[in-house]
Amino acid sequence: MAYIETGINQPGIVELLFYKNSTGNALSNLANALLLEKSPLSSGERELIASYVSYLNECEFCHLSHSAAANAHLGDNGETVTCIVQNFETANISDKLKQLLKIAGKVQKSGKLVTPQDIEVAKSSGASDEEIHDAVLIAAAFCMFNRYVDGLGTTPAKKEEYAEMGRRMAKGYKMPPNFLKKIILKIMNRKTDDGAVAFMKEKGEGSI
Repeated sequence: MAYIETGINQPGIVELLFYKNSTGNALSNLANALLLEKSPLSSGERELIASYVSYLNECEFCHLSHSAAANAHLGDNGETVTCIVQNFETANISDKLKQLLKIAGKVQKSGKLVTPQDIEVAKSSGASDEEIHDAVLIAAAFCMFNRYVDGLGTTPAKKEEYAEMGRRMAKGYKMPPNFLKKIILKIMNRKTDDGAVAFMKEKGEGSI
């Protein structure tokens, strides 16, 4: 549970998204736009950037959940995520993605650390303007998400829960309609997270 009283017994950002409709809907829509909607970067590549920035910020919930989402997209049992965390320069990824991760790592510290040379190197490695834009925005947004999750003291999920969480995240981040949330919250607080997700699927709603 978070430092504040939310009445929602769920891990990480899930607790906070359901706590306040206006911000929960806006943040989940932002995550969906950043990670799943149209971009020249694949969803797997975008999830890798989100996972890497969350790792740099030491946000356990976001790092492990978005690592699991990346794994769901890439289907490599976490090999790419592990290599990127250890040393992305030697990871089996494209030179373009290495340069975008380098830029993302600088944004994680300060946007002012990104130089024109960083951009030119990324472009010479095949990155388009839109790909650079999306990488910077994901890095900046996940600094916000990470600080939101950790600043309110949310509880990470159990290790064994992340794989299924990642599979759901890979399908979508949008929240259910507000009129269904009270019903879903009752189920979430009474049963497991899987029970709530099963209910949402039965009603035709997307995953969070």
